[in-house]
Amino acid sequence: MIGAGIGGLSTALDLAGRGIRVELFERGARPGGKMREIDVCGRAIDSGPTVFTMPWVFESLFTDANSRMDEHLTARPVNCLARHAWSDGGELDLFSDLDRSTEAIARLSGRAEARRYRAFCEQARRVFDTLYEPFIRSARPSVGSLVGASGVRGLLDLWRIHPFESLWRRLGKSFEDPRLRGLFGRYATYCGSSPLQSPATLMLIAHVEQRGVWQIDGGMQRLADALAALIVERGGTLHFDQPVDEILVEQGRAVGVRLASGEPLRADAVVANADVASIATGRFGSAATAAVPRADPKQRSLSAVTWSLLAETSGFELAHHNVFFPSDYPREFTEIFDQHRLPSRPAVYICAQDRGGHRPAGDARERLFMIMNAPAIGDRESFDEERLAPLESAVFELLERCGLRLAIRPDERVVTTPADFDDRFPATGGALYGASAHGWRASFTRPGIRSRLPGLYLAGGSAHPGPGVPMVALSGRMAAAAVCADLPPPARDAAR
Repeated sequence: MIGAGIGGLSTALDLAGRGIRVELFERGARPGGKMREIDVCGRAIDSGPTVFTMPWVFESLFTDANSRMDEHLTARPVNCLARHAWSDGGELDLFSDLDRSTEAIARLSGRAEARRYRAFCEQARRVFDTLYEPFIRSARPSVGSLVGASGVRGLLDLWRIHPFESLWRRLGKSFEDPRLRGLFGRYATYCGSSPLQSPATLMLIAHVEQRGVWQIDGGMQRLADALAALIVERGGTLHFDQPVDEILVEQGRAVGVRLASGEPLRADAVVANADVASIATGRFGSAATAAVPRADPKQRSLSAVTWSLLAETSGFELAHHNVFFPSDYPREFTEIFDQHRLPSRPAVYICAQDRGGHRPAGDARERLFMIMNAPAIGDRESFDEERLAPLESAVFELLERCGLRLAIRPDERVVTTPADFDDRFPATGGALYGASAHGWRASFTRPGIRSRLPGLYLAGGSAHPGPGVPMVALSGRMAAAAVCADLPPPARDAAR
């Protein structure tokens, strides 16, 4: 197996739990992939995914490995899903309690808009229910399979979720307050995409969050560590700081890998938990390039500029998850996707990781992880301090307009740019979510679990069903199921 991100770890755990010999090779020093910690002055800051949803996906994964998630992790539900603020005025908390969220929206935007919010939530639930089994949990879905699953009813259900309409246009029909339109449009960025170009079906993410957000004690890295430890308990082997240079191909089939050390290793199946662009561009050898569709840089998803930092905060009471919006939110996506440049007035997400936890005694600084969206151009442009200066100025201006002041020392922050992400995930330009979800066909053209090359399977956010921690875990589990179904009889019998 290649890559110890959440997709690869999920595949490895399922296979090891079935008695199949698993060898997993990771170029980094720790498991997790995009899930990572950065040390800032001796304090570990979650600097990857920070939102934990759909815990039942992982509870099932642990259960099927004859364990329990709560034996390895403590995950606590968060009452306030996120706190939002706008530069032109207004603050809004969304809650796991729908009634509380409705009342909060009524205070911000009026009773009529609160009623529209309830209708929007019902529509988001309908989208999720329509797509979860026949699309999200299907190893290779198609429009035909969505319709065919329920005949005429399936066609009507598909039509009701507005797959051919953009999320932005649908939100314009759902809300009159532009602040709410921007708030719920932001969910497209969870897939690395623009709400202006993404299908309305992405509103299902709003339903996923409404069903609950959890906070893992010690940070998200604990999830990756727990999966890795359980794989080893079940007989799997994890190799860190050992990159794979090549996927070995013989007679039109993947038969193993060659390590960077030059050592060849044969296998009955190879699972690649890597961005499919790295396969398509030959990073794993020329023989495997045809295994996935050709990577089109124009279709890349969002990258990011992130700050992992320690800061003293004042003026605005942060929650665990916070989003600050500029006055012209759509402009950000025009600048990123059409002009391929850093946004001049970006929205800012801040995960305040000590809120709800405990800071060191006598230390006024708290751990913050800040994300600003950026174009995936890290393979052709650099991002030095001079280039980042206007972005930094815009960020501080936005936060101050929203009432938040940060006191930061230069040596107490670590900045990560699209170029850094491209270095960690080669051939992506720093794109963090595979291809963008622009247009109604995008989700159906994302590579499936079985690649075009027999014996090579795909797991991760660039493969079906797409990005997001629970979705990536589902892709890994589907990859494991496909491997088991396709194993030659001797290997399959040995695993029983």
